[in-house]
Amino acid sequence: MTWFTDLFFGTGIAHSIFVMTLVIALGLYLSEKLKIKGITLGITWILFCAIGFSHAGMQIDPLVESFAKDLGLLLFVYSIGLQVGPGFFNSFSQGGMKLNMLAVCIVLLGCLIAVAIHWLSGESMATMTGVLFGAVTNTPGLGAAQQAYQDIMSTDNPDIASGYAMAYPLGVVGILVSMLLLKWFFRIKLDNEEEQVAREKGDEQQVEYVDMTLTNPQVEGIRVRDLKLLTHVTIVVSRLLGNDGVEVMPDADTILHVGDKVRFVIDHKSQRTVMLLGELTDVAWEEKEKTVHLVSTHVVVTRPKINGKLIRDLKVREALHITITRVRRAGIELLATSDLRLQLGDRLTVVGDKEAVDKVAQVFGNATKKLDTPNLASLFIGIVLGVTLGSLPIMLPGLSQPFKLGLAGGALIVSILIGAFGTKYHIVTYTTTSANLMIREIGIALFLAAVGFGAGQSFIPTLLNGGYVWIGYGVLITMLPVLLVGFIARRRMHLDYFTLCGLIAGSTTDPPALAYATAQSSVNDRAAVAYSTVYPLTMFLRVLSGQLLILLFL
Repeated sequence: MTWFTDLFFGTGIAHSIFVMTLVIALGLYLSEKLKIKGITLGITWILFCAIGFSHAGMQIDPLVESFAKDLGLLLFVYSIGLQVGPGFFNSFSQGGMKLNMLAVCIVLLGCLIAVAIHWLSGESMATMTGVLFGAVTNTPGLGAAQQAYQDIMSTDNPDIASGYAMAYPLGVVGILVSMLLLKWFFRIKLDNEEEQVAREKGDEQQVEYVDMTLTNPQVEGIRVRDLKLLTHVTIVVSRLLGNDGVEVMPDADTILHVGDKVRFVIDHKSQRTVMLLGELTDVAWEEKEKTVHLVSTHVVVTRPKINGKLIRDLKVREALHITITRVRRAGIELLATSDLRLQLGDRLTVVGDKEAVDKVAQVFGNATKKLDTPNLASLFIGIVLGVTLGSLPIMLPGLSQPFKLGLAGGALIVSILIGAFGTKYHIVTYTTTSANLMIREIGIALFLAAVGFGAGQSFIPTLLNGGYVWIGYGVLITMLPVLLVGFIARRRMHLDYFTLCGLIAGSTTDPPALAYATAQSSVNDRAAVAYSTVYPLTMFLRVLSGQLLILLFL
């Protein structure tokens, strides 16, 4: 039975792989089974299981531990960057700026409280950094802080992971309690909130149809492409019924005349401007479609050659006499303007003759099975660039030695840039949700297991020798920023409760908080929209702040 004992308490690669995978499997099992009123610690159970195994005497090879931790963090952070990249810069528009500024305040207040506790209590900044990221349930920040410490001191500090582990459980609970306290303080009733959202929603449709008869003399004789010069807003003309009663498929060079009946596809903010062109009209477009054999259908972009191309460069109107009216990307509906760059996975709404629509499906691919194949080349090229950027020494004023972004910072920045601008340079960035999630979960599982084994032997002694006070510090860091910013957002900015909960969940990057926020309403998605709006910037700031706190205050 020696071989069996060696498997658990031995040394070597096989032992390390066995123990790490056992910890990961057990942690994932507990994340599914151990719930209190629907609340779970999630994948962080892997960390606690690794701490327990390590305290019981099960250790892994130091090189394996180091490799698993760095590789896991790299995969985890890079997959997050690819996910948030396409919407990172767009999140600052259309009302997103206000939500992102509130999220920035929550992030900064948490850091300031951690620094204040460091000065007042004498706790090391390394410990308080771990407590900070446990309190806000942010694992990438933990990884960034650990790596920054290792770069400076050439060794790991188990107190970072111990502080994280002690603050994390009440961090999850504290975020939810903060939401409930705000609800109680402002006497919020969900029915009233939903009624208010319903009243506002009528004015907030992203893309809508407007059927009109053109009456403004200024449109006489101008081309469709010149409507933007006339109105200063983007308009797509998807239908046109001339004065002769014949419906035609308009393109950019179609001449407009007073009396034409048209269907505009516009952004909701442009409706008032478009009303200056004519009068609202009811047109039986469906009956006309039967006459001229027009159909509307959906096409998915799956051809790599289309990735990154502008709609106007494809010239599908001129070649096939069809119109692209809308583009649905990552759950968001976009107006199909001529300068919109298409990406793999985009779902297009096209209108045209049935034969033309069949042809356009061949142009864009429409072979959804192709999307199941992951684009590994761009993934590994991006990781190479991320590691390169993270290794560059950067001199900052006030620092005695060069600053490095590290694996986490470099990978996050590169992946965000590739996700946001990769299509412009014809880099295929599309990854299915399941593939991205698989890479992310494997990465975080490896990272948490390695961190747990590194901190396991010192965790219990630290807890018994006064480390329990870190739990109280974590509660302060969790709740004070959320309650303060939440109070201002509700009282001064009049955010509805669903958006407020989504803001809090996104600024703490906390999945249980998001689950609670989305469960508050079954008729609107404002919580999810707010979460996705602030999540990209928040994640970036958490990773960056983890490194800066170590560099500036160590």
